[in-house]
Amino acid sequence: MFVKQLSVFMENREGRLEQVTEVLKTQGINVLSMSMADTSEFGMLRMVVSDPELARVSLREAGFSAMLTDVLAVRLEDQAGELYRLAHILCAKGLNIEYMYTLASGERKAMLVKASDGAAAADAVREGGLELYDNEDLCS
Repeated sequence: MFVKQLSVFMENREGRLEQVTEVLKTQGINVLSMSMADTSEFGMLRMVVSDPELARVSLREAGFSAMLTDVLAVRLEDQAGELYRLAHILCAKGLNIEYMYTLASGERKAMLVKASDGAAAADAVREGGLELYDNEDLCS
């Protein structure tokens, strides 16, 4: 039902993204999706990767603050109105979308969603006729 998202908190300075991706490359971990937001001093890197637990452990060993969070990977058709459909389903249940970003890996396309209540959001999405991916679906 959920996908494990890897979040890395890091200083906003030259070379930090390169260091994170080097750790992942060294461990043979594939980045399936990524979102990066920053302030003047710090950044938050959110990723869906092929081996979330190995990535978390490896990045912590390299001195990064890394944690895993459950998010929804909602399969959407590539057509007008699909994002509205998802937003409407969640809004109708009184659920807040905290953040979202896209995943396009091979033939799989999804919207990664962190909602105010993940379990209720998953139920609402399925009741609304949309499909959820899990980590195994995304990495197969």
